[in-house]
Amino acid sequence: MIEIDGAQGEGGGQILRTSLTLSVCLGIAVRIKNIRAGRKKPGLLRQHLACLRAAKAISHAEVSGEQLGASEITFAPGKVRPGKYHFSIGSAGSTSLVFQTVLLPLLLSDGVSELCLEGGTHNKKAPSFDFIAQAYLPLLARMGAGVEVALDDYGFYPAGGGSWRTRIQPLSQWSKLELTERGELLDAEAVATSAHIPAHVAQRELAQVRKKCEWRSERLHQRQVKSQGPGNVLSLRLQSQQVAEVFEAMGEQGVSAERVADRAIRQMQRYMHAGVPVGEHLADQLILPLVLGVGGSFTTLKPSLHLLTNIEVVRQITGVTIDLNQVGEDQWRVVVENC
Repeated sequence: MIEIDGAQGEGGGQILRTSLTLSVCLGIAVRIKNIRAGRKKPGLLRQHLACLRAAKAISHAEVSGEQLGASEITFAPGKVRPGKYHFSIGSAGSTSLVFQTVLLPLLLSDGVSELCLEGGTHNKKAPSFDFIAQAYLPLLARMGAGVEVALDDYGFYPAGGGSWRTRIQPLSQWSKLELTERGELLDAEAVATSAHIPAHVAQRELAQVRKKCEWRSERLHQRQVKSQGPGNVLSLRLQSQQVAEVFEAMGEQGVSAERVADRAIRQMQRYMHAGVPVGEHLADQLILPLVLGVGGSFTTLKPSLHLLTNIEVVRQITGVTIDLNQVGEDQWRVVVENC
């Protein structure tokens, strides 16, 4: 059994999710202690417990510490069983993080899986459904994965109530991903999505994008959606020859529409200025499929503590080599061996 310290690095829930994914994929038992020790509310919250239970369900794992607030768990997986699963967080916690916990094990199984996920679909500090569908899954498809997704209901914090479905085909053969150039920018658009809030909020976000980015009106889209509770997200989407990227900012009480827009704009402008193909958040999510596939490399921004922590946990469990080398002012090359 491999022991992982959840207090290392940034000390968040990603340590738990990465450990669970690798445990199930490789058939390795893990003990994770000091779970989320770096957070204001340490231990398992509902979305983390949902990740644990999802990993347990698909692998018939033996688990200890399966309760809210737990700071330590042990997890001993069995064989992954593809099939139909329904995972409900019971809160507005991120469904995307639950999805990412079980996606790779199900891709590596011997049958088709269908998932229904309920909870939050657009969350602060988590990949949104849009990010998953438009930035992450296209790169997985290039690596050989066949994953279809469909959004049924939006779920914003704190009401939640969102739901979406996915169909995961078993992967027949991995392809190596080499993503060191972005290529020409082909398209760019801004989408301001809101539910149960005044229309002028999204309009002001888009006006700020038009002002700061000098984008034409046909690139600006306002979307009113149904949701159990109020919510707002601004999404800036870039399509280049080699990759699509999505930069988002969630609306918050007490934060002006202009400041929300500026948050997304700053992320995008840093990415554009650096000239790299892979943004900060996408870099985090490419590590595991490269490790479990046939390896590869990509160029990204200066590694965040989140990325560095994720890489260290992968090294501890798998022993693989992941090299980080600075190649420019805000450009880093990540080279990943496979397991």
